[in-house]
Amino acid sequence: MKEAQRASRPRIILVVTSAMSTIFFQGQLQFLAGRGWDVEMISGPGWSPPAEPCDGVKYSTLPMKRDIAPLHDLLALFRLWRIFRRARPELVVAGTPKAGLLGSVAARLARVPHVIYVVHGLRMETARGGKRRLLWCAEWCACHCAHHVRCLSPSLRERVLQLRLAAEERCLVVKAGSSNGVDTIRWRRTAHAVKTGRSRREALGIPPRALVIGFVGRLTRDKGIVELYAAFTRLRVRRANLFLLLVGDYETGDPLPLGLRQQLETDPTVIRTGFVKEVELYYWTMDILALPTYREGMPGVPLEAQAASIPVVTTDATGAIDSIVDGVTGLRVPVGDIGALESALERLLAEPELRVRMGKAGRAWVERNFRSELVWQNILHDYLSIVHGRLQPRSASLQRVLKAVIDRCGAALLLLLSAPLWIAAAVAVRVCLGAPVLFRQQRPGLHGRPFTLFKFRTMREIVGKDGVLLPDAERLTGLGSLLRASSIDELPQLWNVLRGEMSLVGPRPLLMRYLRRYTPEQARRHEVKPGITGWAQIHGRNALKWESRFALDVWYIDHWSLGLDLRILGKTLAKIALRQGIRQQGHATMSEFSGSVQAGDAHE
Repeated sequence: MKEAQRASRPRIILVVTSAMSTIFFQGQLQFLAGRGWDVEMISGPGWSPPAEPCDGVKYSTLPMKRDIAPLHDLLALFRLWRIFRRARPELVVAGTPKAGLLGSVAARLARVPHVIYVVHGLRMETARGGKRRLLWCAEWCACHCAHHVRCLSPSLRERVLQLRLAAEERCLVVKAGSSNGVDTIRWRRTAHAVKTGRSRREALGIPPRALVIGFVGRLTRDKGIVELYAAFTRLRVRRANLFLLLVGDYETGDPLPLGLRQQLETDPTVIRTGFVKEVELYYWTMDILALPTYREGMPGVPLEAQAASIPVVTTDATGAIDSIVDGVTGLRVPVGDIGALESALERLLAEPELRVRMGKAGRAWVERNFRSELVWQNILHDYLSIVHGRLQPRSASLQRVLKAVIDRCGAALLLLLSAPLWIAAAVAVRVCLGAPVLFRQQRPGLHGRPFTLFKFRTMREIVGKDGVLLPDAERLTGLGSLLRASSIDELPQLWNVLRGEMSLVGPRPLLMRYLRRYTPEQARRHEVKPGITGWAQIHGRNALKWESRFALDVWYIDHWSLGLDLRILGKTLAKIALRQGIRQQGHATMSEFSGSVQAGDAHE
């Protein structure tokens, strides 16, 4: 009976290079098995079986080396091919560089119907010369052998596309990203956690009143240990009670300079723990977490620290840039900039209230976007969409092609039909407001790429005594109010649609400066072209609060169809006729979006 049930379950095989990488899937495999999947995890040697085996989850090991080893790699490729041929999985998910390449190639050779390559990070970003070219070729091959490419963060996807490693339509981020999310219950800073942190400090020989800068991870060049220790030694000159806690161990693949290693081992204010199992015990001893990394995919350490209510200092490196909200949950510095790293750490060390405030904001942000169960559910939805054929490459989707045709043809037709309105509006603006007739502004389009948006001018360019433009309400004219109420001011955007920069229906393009204020979930509104009208527009337009508006935009992306677009277009005409939602109370249109994390409840 059990065998019959198992045979009816969809089978998935996940492949990673190192046994250590299995922590990326802690809890996730059991979640998938509990929802009807037959799961197998394949990793390199060194894996230890879980204390409580789960029915439907199988673990196996296969010799794989992280570094280039042609003969060894060919043997591993053959063994993976043989496993796939025998197991006949519906889906293979290959991640981390070596397993990603070997797993994707072997799965395609074994004719696995669905292959996903998960880009955990790009080793080539810090490589040079021939090694960089070789790593690029390996990544390109892995991406092109897979049917689908999944990146762990928006900036990593952007980097993959910049390097031309994968086709845009096959390369996505699942919701907010992350490989496994964060167990927010485990990392919660409770009274017991604080007490445990104090005990751990005492065991490590750290005085009760000392300040601790923490680091968790491999002690390598790419993790920025050189810069971290240099900034720490500068700060220690001014702060005698400062300690550096390094949770992790050295690695031969990317070794630290011998002199630095000797300094770390002899400096009494530097505490090294080696690799530990209960990492949370050490988070609770820290005042700040520092990750001055050179490259990442979507680092889990900053998310864990924020879940533990610890502020984070990290860099603007790929992946790391997505792991905090700069100025809200932590501080971001340029890669390799020791001075900027020192200043950011000093600011947090000097302001205890700022540390507390950022810690609380970080905890809320992680709970909202990266809670493990939420990430697992998003990943499961992605797998089901692929296996059941609901997720097709956009270029191959008939509905997507029809949408593009409707956009171009509809825009051309509307431009011709609205020509009298264009002429009348242009003459009125020229007479009442002067030149120029059109308002031009850079707005974020598909994937946040800027384009020039066109509208009829509705405001005067009036500045105050300080030379700053007066508020919108004081510059908006009677003609401008009429143009906005009738939506005639939006007509020039038909030209943007004709040029392929916008769609008739989609999330409205907002301001470029908002891009850095979005949560990862809110940033998904840029997964499609912006539109002249949209799902949010027919549900309140400018009268909506920001959180509601963004939630509606994301809902539209997840539920898009041509029928939905036609429904939105029909309701838009009714909204224009009724003149609903043109402005929010107290504003000419709507208020500045300051970032939902800062506000708790978003404001219009």
